[in-house]
Amino acid sequence: MSKYETEDKITELITQKELEDRIKELGEEISRNHAGHSVHLICILKGGVYFMTELSKYITVPVTLGFMSVSSYGSGTVSSGIVKIEKDLDESIEGRHVIVVEDIVDTGYTLSYLLEMLKARKPETLELCTLLNKPDRRVKEVNIDYCGFGVPDQFIVGFGLDKDQKYRNLPYIGAINE
Repeated sequence: MSKYETEDKITELITQKELEDRIKELGEEISRNHAGHSVHLICILKGGVYFMTELSKYITVPVTLGFMSVSSYGSGTVSSGIVKIEKDLDESIEGRHVIVVEDIVDTGYTLSYLLEMLKARKPETLELCTLLNKPDRRVKEVNIDYCGFGVPDQFIVGFGLDKDQKYRNLPYIGAINE
């Protein structure tokens, strides 16, 4: 039983230890693949903060950080595919080795748009690192370079992911039982 109080019944899918171990592996893989140069991590707010913070601890090449906030309009939990940039980057990414850090890849609408937009800004390389991948909901294909875990088509919370701004602080990944 979790010590965290929740209003919803949440089933733990990925433990804190499993998250720590896999994020360490991802950091080591990124370090190997980018040996000899620095990487610029772009966190997609708000959900990606927990993941990017932990990931950056395990990357041994020089790291710089950037933040973006994007939203995909739609009704309720359904994306319309129309993406709005709410907070853009503070500096140029031209000529840099960029890794977009996301909490979850779901329909692919938002990330597909975002990656095309960032590619137009002429980074040296552009990769995507996601903690979670939910392929059953994919509508728009997105190339994922680094992936932590695949998850089922359920409402996922914890480690940055929320339900109405709640449960981001859970140290594990869980599914809300409807």
